[in-house]
Amino acid sequence: MKKTIIAGLSALLLIGSATAVSAYRGDPSVQGPAYTPERHAAMTAAFNSGESGYQNWLQLMEGKAWRLKQVITNSQIFGEFAQAHQNGVEAVSAFRAKYNLGIAGQGMRDGSGYGRNR
Repeated sequence: MKKTIIAGLSALLLIGSATAVSAYRGDPSVQGPAYTPERHAAMTAAFNSGESGYQNWLQLMEGKAWRLKQVITNSQIFGEFAQAHQNGVEAVSAFRAKYNLGIAGQGMRDGSGYGRNR
């Protein structure tokens, strides 16, 4: 009896925690855990500035998105990136494809497993 109750509660807890953790992924109307209105305003200002917003964007991205920063290495590429963000989802997808960035939030999906087991 105790084992059944414990197993049932464990399964319920596992399902509940998995749902709560990944609820924002894939749904643009739900903000992620690192979202703040101040950071959003700063990022919007950097994108609206085009090429001149590159340095501000670099400061905002410190410690984040290392792969994206490997691709966006100068203000011209950042200007292209900013323009894509202003033009919508299709333009961002085209930018990601052009620079081999994979699917947003999904990594490269090439089965590399972050380089493990090679």
